[in-house]
Amino acid sequence: MAASGTFGYGTEVPLLDRRKLGGMVSKGIFLRPRPGTPPARIVETPAGMLNAIGLQGPGVESLVRDYAPLWAGWEFPVLVNVNGESAEEYGELAARLDGVAGVAGLEINVSCPNVDAGGMYFGNDPRAAAAVTEAVRRRTRLPVWVKLTPAVTDIGVIARAVEGAGADALTCINTLVGMSIDLHTLKPRLSFRTGGLSGPAIRPIALHLAHQAARAVKIPVVGVGGIASAQDALEFLVAGCRAVQVGTATFVDPQAIARIHDGITEFCSERGYASADEIPRYLPRD
Repeated sequence: MAASGTFGYGTEVPLLDRRKLGGMVSKGIFLRPRPGTPPARIVETPAGMLNAIGLQGPGVESLVRDYAPLWAGWEFPVLVNVNGESAEEYGELAARLDGVAGVAGLEINVSCPNVDAGGMYFGNDPRAAAAVTEAVRRRTRLPVWVKLTPAVTDIGVIARAVEGAGADALTCINTLVGMSIDLHTLKPRLSFRTGGLSGPAIRPIALHLAHQAARAVKIPVVGVGGIASAQDALEFLVAGCRAVQVGTATFVDPQAIARIHDGITEFCSERGYASADEIPRYLPRD
């Protein structure tokens, strides 16, 4: 699948052979339009990039009016990445998207600041993450995926909390927080100072955390973080994930998802697996 924040709303990536897509997750959406942060908003790193886009978006009304009708005619499912500043706001967004043709599911981003808790991220606290999940679950019949943050002591605790609150699947993981300094100006390269680190640099961390989450829950886990080749994707599948998302790699190579798709198919053919579902998972129990 194409990962949220890297594929826009699906209309901006014409070079990819879309027959190779299992699905996509839209750019993050809030109830109301957001301008995002001022430039500079993206900085390359030696093995990936930092971004501080600020969840810029047109708001849910525009998404339902302008994009969902297009998605309804596509051959692959589109999930909407949902963001909010309170549990109630997440629930309201879920209600607005429930039953909208073209919206196949919701991916809940709990890496947002909770305004009711002084700015603490929802995903850092199992109770807050569960409260958001419950608020969404009550307001929609759509599949609910929760995208977990890596900035936690034990991702298994968060994973079990949102599973218990009604999540249908988990996406592991969101970006890590990073920073870069310009030695000419002696200031941060990003206007927001810090940004989300993505790309190959975070892959071993993402793989470990996705594996830990998969060991902790019974619902499917979708792996994401630095996947740039079929081998990368296959490692996540063996680690317990049921699917993967590809994001930053598509900025370097618009055909990255197609290459990974073909590589997984070739691996399965060589090993005699009828599909990727037959790849053995490494999920030891302590």
